[in-house]
Amino acid sequence: MSEKAQLNPLVKLALDIGPLFLFFFVNARFGIFTATAAFMAAIVVTLGISYFLIRRFPVMPVVSAIIVLVFGGLTLILHDETFIKVKPTIIYLLFAGTLFGGMMMGKNLLAVVFDSMFHLTDEGWRKLTIRWAAFFLVLAVANEIVWRTQPTDMWVSFKVFVVTPLTFVFAMLQYPTLMKYRVDEEK
Repeated sequence: MSEKAQLNPLVKLALDIGPLFLFFFVNARFGIFTATAAFMAAIVVTLGISYFLIRRFPVMPVVSAIIVLVFGGLTLILHDETFIKVKPTIIYLLFAGTLFGGMMMGKNLLAVVFDSMFHLTDEGWRKLTIRWAAFFLVLAVANEIVWRTQPTDMWVSFKVFVVTPLTFVFAMLQYPTLMKYRVDEEK
């Protein structure tokens, strides 16, 4: 059985954070509604690029894109920025719920998503799943606090300059677990 094509990590990074940085810069210049439209367009473009490169749509970006398009559309149609601000909370809760729910049903969904990249023991996948699900819960709470207590520009900056680097740091902190629980591929 052939392995699924994978995006180059730098290309994946650009596709993941590019729309967010575009959102930040357009918001700074033209405001939240124009930024929301640009973000929606960028999400669709990145999905197209991803499909062109690997000939399939990755699950997590598709789910995120659907939520962006629904909540971005509501933001623009109703001219209410609340919808785009709540979108991250919903995505984080969806990811956390999916990871915890999968574990409760005896399935490790993080392993399904990342198995072609990492080969870990069941215990390693379980630990990473719990950590990532908890991290997504923390991000959901943080997003709710920031968007409800801070001006829109501060919330946008929080998304770009706090959440994004924090996510990278959290991911890097999981490296020792990846090494400790990796499965030797020769076995």
